[in-house]
Amino acid sequence: MDEVGHSLSPTLEAFAVLLNRFEKLHGLARLDEAGFERFAATLGDSVVLFAEDPAHVPETWDVAVVLVELLTSLDRRLRAGVLEPASARRLAPRYGFGIWPALVFLRDGGYVGVIEGMRNWQEYRREVAAMLDRPVRRAPVPGAAVRAEGVAGTCHRGIPP
Repeated sequence: MDEVGHSLSPTLEAFAVLLNRFEKLHGLARLDEAGFERFAATLGDSVVLFAEDPAHVPETWDVAVVLVELLTSLDRRLRAGVLEPASARRLAPRYGFGIWPALVFLRDGGYVGVIEGMRNWQEYRREVAAMLDRPVRRAPVPGAAVRAEGVAGTCHRGIPP
């Protein structure tokens, strides 16, 4: 059953079992929207897995497991939570990512960055280390043009602006 009493698909039920195990063994917080707001506002570094239905995005399984592995390999304290698919879909537009699942990094209630989709282990380690060193910044607005500093004024297709 989900947070409003609807029955879950077999895949989501199995995913919920995995998350329960991660909650008990590794302290991974299971979050709904209200819980997310409290979790995000807490001081310190945190990461939230924005999960999608594993039946539609199988990488959700992999990223959940990788998240737990990352937590155990870090020397630094990092709180972690997971938003189940329905809540994640409702909150995702706030952070402007386009690839599921996503790991959203927060600090002291502010946005730090996001790692989208599945990566290899070395990329995760490198990108998580970078996230932990980055300052808080404004979350990207979905659909807004993004321009990298020091890059000429052309888009990704090489067409002048």
